[in-house]
Amino acid sequence: MIDASRSGMSPAAGDVATDFVRFCHRRRRTGWPELYDEMCAVARRGLYRGWGFAELAEHGVAFGLAEMPRLAGLVAEVARQDAARPRHTPGATSMPAPHAVDIPAERSGPWEGVAEPAAAVS
Repeated sequence: MIDASRSGMSPAAGDVATDFVRFCHRRRRTGWPELYDEMCAVARRGLYRGWGFAELAEHGVAFGLAEMPRLAGLVAEVARQDAARPRHTPGATSMPAPHAVDIPAERSGPWEGVAEPAAAVS
């Protein structure tokens, strides 16, 4: 988590900013500066809690040039945290790895035994 006291944000604003960046990072797993484009798109469309640029600014997320270093640092921290988390796919089960299967050479082609389509009549 980002230390809100060092960034000049209230703790609640720091939580919202981190949550917003995490929301955007999970939509498009990329780093800075590409994620900045995603964050702008999310804000423009109000995809995070229905908030646009003004609402996000009220909660400590600003997109101006002066705020870029803090926002880039937050992106790096969120990306680092997300990379450290094990990924879990809902509904996935743990299955043993499949065994290698020897396919005889005469049956190795994916279309073996499939008839060629008839030529089109014009």
